[in-house]
Amino acid sequence: MSERLFEERLAKAGKLGERGIDPYGGRWDGAGPISKARAAWDPEREGAQVSVAGRITALRGHGKSAFVDITDWTGRIQAYIQKDRLGDETYSLLKLIDIGDIIGVTGGLHKTRTGEITIFADEMRFLCKSLRPLPEKWHGLKNIELRHRRRYLDLIANPDVMESFFKRVRIIRAIRSRLDSLGFVEVETPMMHPLATGAAARPFSTHHNALDIDLYLRIAPELYLKRLLVGGMERVYEINRNFRNEGISQKHNPEFTMLELYQAYSDYRGMMDVTEGIFAAAAEAVGLPGEIEFAGSTIDMSQPWARRTYRELFEEAAGCRMDDVQAVRAAAEADVEVGAKPHLILVQDIFEALVEPRLINPTFVIDYPTPLCPLTKEKADDPEVSERFELFISGMEVANAYTELNDPVEQRKRFETQMEGADQAGQLDEDFLLALEHGMPPAGGLGIGIDRLVMLLTGNESIREVILFPLLKPSASQEAEPDEVSDETRQE
Repeated sequence: MSERLFEERLAKAGKLGERGIDPYGGRWDGAGPISKARAAWDPEREGAQVSVAGRITALRGHGKSAFVDITDWTGRIQAYIQKDRLGDETYSLLKLIDIGDIIGVTGGLHKTRTGEITIFADEMRFLCKSLRPLPEKWHGLKNIELRHRRRYLDLIANPDVMESFFKRVRIIRAIRSRLDSLGFVEVETPMMHPLATGAAARPFSTHHNALDIDLYLRIAPELYLKRLLVGGMERVYEINRNFRNEGISQKHNPEFTMLELYQAYSDYRGMMDVTEGIFAAAAEAVGLPGEIEFAGSTIDMSQPWARRTYRELFEEAAGCRMDDVQAVRAAAEADVEVGAKPHLILVQDIFEALVEPRLINPTFVIDYPTPLCPLTKEKADDPEVSERFELFISGMEVANAYTELNDPVEQRKRFETQMEGADQAGQLDEDFLLALEHGMPPAGGLGIGIDRLVMLLTGNESIREVILFPLLKPSASQEAEPDEVSDETRQE
């Protein structure tokens, strides 16, 4: 079926060419958004002229006239194509037009007897021939794998998907506006690093031929942004692409978007205020109230958000203090593999299993054990704890922040400890340490997962639904087609 329809449409493209019409069109000025055309309807201005362009999503012929539904990224409108208005030659183009083709129409706005706002076409221009039919159901490309692999069809077939990505745009725009209002400046840092630094993650590697050096795709921009603090840029942020050569899940994609920012003379409590402001601005940008629905739960987003210490949450959930014997007992109850893990790694595994899933309403988990925080300043009255928070919503980490460690001697010690037994042992970022030795002001730093934030604010439970082109395993059959119907059944 698919190849027959392809050949039929290809033949129609050839017939258009024979008539001197480019089947792939060209520039056509004057077309405005369909939503604006619909809004221009006014019974006191019957026949007001509008011009639109878009994809044909329905075509109904009635002898010497036809109704055509045209859809663009702002909406749908009906056009009335009449032989007497356009002439025989233009009207005859309907025989060569199919669902999925792109046309432009200019004409007066009217309402039909059924109350449908309609353009009575005075001009119709052919703009692009679609050689393959659209998916079977205009409101339902259902195959999830196909939706992600052929996002272009997903956007055409599922208006809710298009709206989710429009919301993503509005969310990021609101974040930028909020940070600009607070005096932050947006910067760009390298995406190829000589060392895999800034976070504990497995990197992607590459090779630069001209310099004959191995490089790593960025796993985090942190150490470069801190260099800017040293240089005197006191409030900086970057909305960046990070790459981590790790697993894929509903919450993880190897390529993802992060907001990372640093503010001189602040700390992790200042970052809580910044975080709440960013989330409020993002929610307002997509018209969300004080509560949101996500993953089957109603989440209360009203501020200020809860602040709970890591220790109290652990002990509350595990029913024991954070010491070896009792932690091992809690680990067994939590079905956490014990093995020969260092104590605090085991504690963290228990925390992930028992505590994180319970954090449905926004909760700042504060004051982490210092060994888990190699880039964080210790609390002045308790060096075993560091001034760090992670923000959890619906059991998902969406933000991470520190009071930044700016002591170069202590930072070197932390790096050396972290490198012991690691794959890159000995590869300290000496340039970053050199920068610290010149003096970095006390600062707060914050990272927010943009993809997870968008998931929450659009109600999508999979990260693949908020990334236009998520990473996918190559298809066994790249030629597989979505369910289609013949053009005849669409041209009612």
